[in-house]
Amino acid sequence: MSLNAERSYKMKLRDVENAFKYRRIPYPKRSVELIALLAISCTFFLFMHTNKLNSRLKEMEVKLQPSEFSALGLTGNHISGHDAGKHDDINTLHGTYQYLKSTGQMSSLNVRDLNNTRKAQMDLVFFNRVPKVGSQTFMELLRRLSERNNFQFHRDAVQKVETIRLAEDQQQEMAEVISELPEPSVFIKHVCFTNFTKFNLPKPIYLNVVRDPVERVISWFYYVRAPWYFVERKAAFPDLPLPHPAWLKKDFETCVLSGDQECTYTQGVTVEGIGDHRRQSLFFCGHDYECTPFNTVGALERAKFAVEQQYAVVGVLEDLNTTLSVLEKYVPRFFEGVRDIYATSAEYLTKINKNNFKPPVSEHVKDIVRRNFTNEIEFYQFCRQRLHKQYLAAHLPQRIITDSAHLPALIGN
Repeated sequence: MSLNAERSYKMKLRDVENAFKYRRIPYPKRSVELIALLAISCTFFLFMHTNKLNSRLKEMEVKLQPSEFSALGLTGNHISGHDAGKHDDINTLHGTYQYLKSTGQMSSLNVRDLNNTRKAQMDLVFFNRVPKVGSQTFMELLRRLSERNNFQFHRDAVQKVETIRLAEDQQQEMAEVISELPEPSVFIKHVCFTNFTKFNLPKPIYLNVVRDPVERVISWFYYVRAPWYFVERKAAFPDLPLPHPAWLKKDFETCVLSGDQECTYTQGVTVEGIGDHRRQSLFFCGHDYECTPFNTVGALERAKFAVEQQYAVVGVLEDLNTTLSVLEKYVPRFFEGVRDIYATSAEYLTKINKNNFKPPVSEHVKDIVRRNFTNEIEFYQFCRQRLHKQYLAAHLPQRIITDSAHLPALIGN
């Protein structure tokens, strides 16, 4: 073969190879759609997994940060990543400690002054639970504790329409029914604070839990739109009408930014019914009409007074470990061993009532909502600081040393 012929042959061979190399191989349309779906699914899975790992890393960073608590042996607190830095430092356990220490109030911190359990006139816990604060988890803990600590567990039946504000005769009827329960018992119900002594009935041990009020209204917004919520409600009450699809498709961010009435939180406005849960303080303020206007100073002060004078413990969802520790110290008859039960069942307990249909909400939108929740946020911070004081009073080494002989009696009485 001549040199020119050989070169021509090689060029033709290269052209054939390139033709096969760059030739587009057609795929059926359904195969392309399947591949795209798989790619999207994998991307979503990796995003969720990365987000979960990031949350865990933030939690570990908080736990591993060196602080004055290491020397004091205070390891009960856990501050979630989204909450750290959202409020002033005084609203963390460490911040409360530093503030009390700098103002000279640590020396006057006293377990007895912070312990309303001793004021109870019967061995009965009344948990008038606020919705969307992790109360389902606390109910399950109490159910398990009832077997461990030998007390009776009672909860109100699921109702078609749940009324949290009662007329005076309804309040008395409810208080009488609860007072007739055998001691020791726990009774749980969504209802406003009810003063038993007003009806000449013995005072129970009042308990409740609160949550960041903005996170709570977001949680409620998506909870009532979750598919399983309607399945459960429809199974219990078959005649309930299904909501309009347009309402179900609402998202919180658009609802706020568009000025939708459902997400417009106007000061002083009264909205009644199970569909409105913006007023966390209402569960502590009471049944009076003065408690109903949203985000008012009057309702705030009434709610604070009830917490300070009536409630043994008001826990905080964002400070779960601290809450469990304080419950165990201040209400030991019912909560002894609660931290052990939670530690052994945390994986299950944290999934109770968890809404996987709730998407993330931007901090920008949350900040818009916070502007109208000033008094509700102040009430939440008040409860959180009180919880921290209770924890510090019962756990600081110098307090334990000075009161060690009397501490169990102080907490139990």
